[in-house]
Order: sequence, then C-alpha cells, then structure tokens
Amino acid sequence: AAALVSSRHSHSRRATKSALALVPCCLVFVASAASARAFSLTTVGGAGAAARAIILDISSSSGASSFRNFGARSERSPNFSSVIANTRGGALAFKSKFGGKSILTRHFSSVPTLEESTMDLVKSAASKIPAGEKLAAMRAKMEENGVDVYIVPSDDPHLSEYVPTAYMRRGFLTDFHGSAGTALVTKDKAYLWTDSRYFNEATLSLDSSHWELMKQSQPKVPTITKFLTDLATTHCQSNKSALRVGMDAYVHSASFAKELNDAFAVAGKDIAEDENDTPVIAVIDTLDGKPNIVDSIWEERPPLPKNPFRVHPMKYSGMSVEDKVAKIREGLTEKKATLAVFGALDDIAYLFNVRCMGDIETCPVGIAYATVSQDEVTLYCNEEKVKPDDVAAHLQSANVIVKPYDNVVLDVQSHLASNTRNKVWLDNSRSNYAVSRVIPEANLVDAQNAITPMKACKNTAEMEGMRQAHIVDGAAMAHFMAWLEHAIIVEGRSVSEVEIDLVLTGYRAQQPGFKEVSFPTIAGVGANGAIVHYRAAEGSDLLKYLDRNQPVLIDSGGQYEYGTTDVTRTWHLGEATDTFKEMYTRVLKGNIGVDTMIFPGACTVSLLHVLVIHF
Repeated sequence: AAALVSSRHSHSRRATKSALALVPCCLVFVASAASARAFSLTTVGGAGAAARAIILDISSSSGASSFRNFGARSERSPNFSSVIANTRGGALAFKSKFGGKSILTRHFSSVPTLEESTMDLVKSAASKIPAGEKLAAMRAKMEENGVDVYIVPSDDPHLSEYVPTAYMRRGFLTDFHGSAGTALVTKDKAYLWTDSRYFNEATLSLDSSHWELMKQSQPKVPTITKFLTDLATTHCQSNKSALRVGMDAYVHSASFAKELNDAFAVAGKDIAEDENDTPVIAVIDTLDGKPNIVDSIWEERPPLPKNPFRVHPMKYSGMSVEDKVAKIREGLTEKKATLAVFGALDDIAYLFNVRCMGDIETCPVGIAYATVSQDEVTLYCNEEKVKPDDVAAHLQSANVIVKPYDNVVLDVQSHLASNTRNKVWLDNSRSNYAVSRVIPEANLVDAQNAITPMKACKNTAEMEGMRQAHIVDGAAMAHFMAWLEHAIIVEGRSVSEVEIDLVLTGYRAQQPGFKEVSFPTIAGVGANGAIVHYRAAEGSDLLKYLDRNQPVLIDSGGQYEYGTTDVTRTWHLGEATDTFKEMYTRVLKGNIGVDTMIFPGACTVSLLHVLVIHF
C-alpha cells in the first residue's frame, strides 16, 4: 500500500552535504515494507502515545527484529539522546507516562542536553522580543554608528548555507529561520529577501506590520543590489550626500561587495551633471572595530562553537593530506601565486581529512580557515578543536601548523607585505569580504580554488563509502517502513510527525558508523508536505498526525563515518483520491522532465521551470 516514488532533488543542500559526504544527491532504494515485517512489537503504553520512543533491536543471529522501549535501551545506545538533541534542533524531555515508562518527546521550549546551543534556542530568544522592539533597537544602533542602511545576511564568515547558532542573526532579527534569506533595515522600513522555497514560511513568520517580504525572482521585485542602488540614487539627489550602507565584512562575500560598489559607481555616472564630477551615491561602511549591530542587541547570543575535530581515516578519504597539499602546490605554480587561502568549511575538512560534530547542526565540518604556500600549510582554528591526541598527531605528521582562528587576515597581509611580487590565490565567490579586501587587485588571483575539482572527482575509497552508506541507510529505511505500515494499517492508529522523525532517526542510530542525521528530518503530513524544509515539533500549531486518509512526505538522511544519504519518499497508506493521484502524477512527470533534461549552456532555474509546469 506504500507508494514509493523518488521525485525530488535536494538542490539546496550545498557542499557541506555533498562534497564531503560523497553524495551530491542520492536516493536510497529500499525493499518493500512487506519484505521487512519479521518483528515482534512491545508497546510503550496505550495506542495513540504521540511520541513513543521505540527503536529497533536487530538480532543478527535470527534475522528477526523487536521493538523496545527507548528507556530500556539507554545503556546500549548511550548517544541516541544526544543524536536527537543535536541533529534536530530540538531538545529531549523524558516524561513519566504510560505506567511509569520513559517517553521521548521534543519541544520548542525544552532545555538542550548537549553543550551546543540549538536552533530552538535562537527561535525562543527571537520570539521573546516583539519585531518592533528589535527594529527600534537596531535603528538606534544604526544611528549611533552613522549608517542609513544595515544588511543582515544568513551567512557566517565561511559563507555556509547552514550556520552555527551564534551566526543566526537574521533569524533572531526577523523570526524567519529558513536557510536562505537576507534582511535589510533602513531608518523607517525593513525588508526580507528570500527565494521561492521559503515564500510560505516567511509569510507565516514575519510580522507584516514591520517587515515586507521581497519574493526573489518575482515580477517587479528588485534584487538587493538594484534596491540599494535606487535608494542611494534618491538619497543622493535629495540630500546631496552618500547613502551609508552598513555591513559586517566577515559575513558577506567578496563578490557581493564588489557587485554593490560597481553598481553604485555606474549609477553615480548616470546622474552626474558633469562627467568630470561623478557623485559618490553610496559608501559601504564595514564598521571596523565595532561589533555586528545585531550582536549589540542580542543579549543572549550563543557563544562561538569550539567542538573538537576527529580524524577522517585514509580508508574513507582515500588520499592523504600530503598528496592533497602537493596538488594545491602544483596549482600555485600554474597560477603563479604564492599563497592559497581557503575559507569554505567543506574545503578545510576535505584538505586536512578531519570532520567535526556540533559546530553546525547536521554538517560534519568545523569552524576554521586554511592557507597553503610552497613551504607552509596552516590551519586557523580554536585550540580546543585540535586538542584530541590523535588529531594533533595526524596534523603534525602532515606538517600542518595550527594558529589562532583570528590570525588569518593578518597573516595574509604579512605575506603580501613580505614581498610586493607575492600573489594570493582566492576564490572571491567563496570568500568573505574581510579576507578579500586586504589583497590588492594586482596581487589577487581570483579563480576557482584547487580543492573544488579535487572534491568533485571521487576516488575508489570515497565511492565505496558512498555505497556502504546507502546499504546501511537502506536497511534503516526498510525497517522504518515496516514499522510505519504496522502502526497505521495493523494497529490502526495515527502517528504524529514528531514520532515519525524520532523513530526513523532511531533506526539510523543503530547502523554502524552513524553520527547524526544529514539534515533536519522533514516529515510533512497532508498540506505540511508542501512546506519546504518543514520541521515538526511538539506544541506547534502545524503539527499533524498520519493516518490512512492523508499522504506523508518524508525527506531525511544520515551522516555516517563513510558517507551521507538523502532520501525523499511520499507514502499514502490508504486509498488516495483521484485528485491526489492526478496532482501527484503531474509533479512526478515534471520531476522526470527535469531529470532527463540535457542542460544547455547557461541554463537557468527559470528555464527549467518551464519543464515542470508543462505538465
């Protein structure tokens, strides 16, 4: 009765998922639920317990399976509670219910069991302060710092799609917590730009009396650059002065800053009355030496993470640090550069064959920078990250020098100052403005870095890790399918989206090499399946229960020591309506159309969209 259709690409999960995890976009094909039914069920209490914590105990000798209460398994799976708390952005609460047995639930307001702060804490902190109050405080700080506009992106200093909680400034300010979006605050208005994945969520999250949603790529919606250029032109003509645009240089890409400055320069020429006297219509002010303005109003901002690295062994990486450094040095020679700088976290993890858990939810990367010259290899990070003896020995054996995280900009400047002929190889599209701006244009080699193509070409060990990840994840999915079918069809009960999430994560946690989920599980029943990156939680007004009358979309995956999975399935465990079948078939055909498309050069998302809506 389960309709299994792989019909979706995870285009939004960037390199931290794909390049490191060996799988750019993978769909796990599993056996039918009927083939994995050999189990006996021990219920936790009465039917209808919304979040019964049951996980699978696989018997290797008999092939049979039995469900056990989580409380009874806590000694055998000591890390499972941490897995849930860390990877779902939600904390655990154990309650005495159903005859005194332990029940696992997740709430927005729970206190985390891990040292790391979770996204739920950011949401809680953001919701405590009304939008108008936060914006009033922002504008007071803007006036104090002499800026007319302030831009708040989603990024951290490494331009990550998913960021540590300390950098969730846009989420704190706006109450919108999607992975993509940029806030812009002026003296009297506030705007949020986001893409079509988040139009629905942003509409629900923003206080419309204070925020205006700017739907990217929609008719009559300007880009941020166009919006600021028009605003600066009007301001300059009205006030005869430049618009001061405030931004934190560490959380904006170098390419965005260049785009803004170029647009301001062109607009200045357009309104110039004398071609020899072009007005400066806007100035980017990075407020050097001053805190990020959002930080100055965020009283309980979480600290920066400093979780330790772990060694990613050769049997999984397939290539030593020394060999990777040698290839980078070959590139330096070809580019006639003397120093390569790396800021993207997946690049650093790949280069040094290290991984980290806890710095960024569900991403196996740690906060750091790296540089490579012809005679030195340097890792810039908090000293706590290299404290484990095996990590220190691993880096020392590869002749890696470890320096404080904040030293990278000064070291780049020192390298350039030591010889005027030195050149720095930096990919501006993947580097923050703070690093890029200290490199004079004559000394900059702005090109794709050497690690990007290295990550793209998987070696034998990496491909074997990908296969192994799919095998164990497929087993977890098969057991989950059997459990879900039994709960809905045999027991005849309804299952909450939270219970689906917890049970599925429980099965993955039993697989060898499992570390955490690869992204927050999306379990959307009925209409919730249409909410992109939906996250179910106890106490939410959106929480739904699955029964035989509604479909469920489950998008989930696992981070294993040797690879990553990402699997999306839609189930309907009853009799679907004709309308549902028609709509589902149209969506499937649209996905097949895109999947079988041979992309022409310079193909854009809008062009591919034609294939989707054709059906």
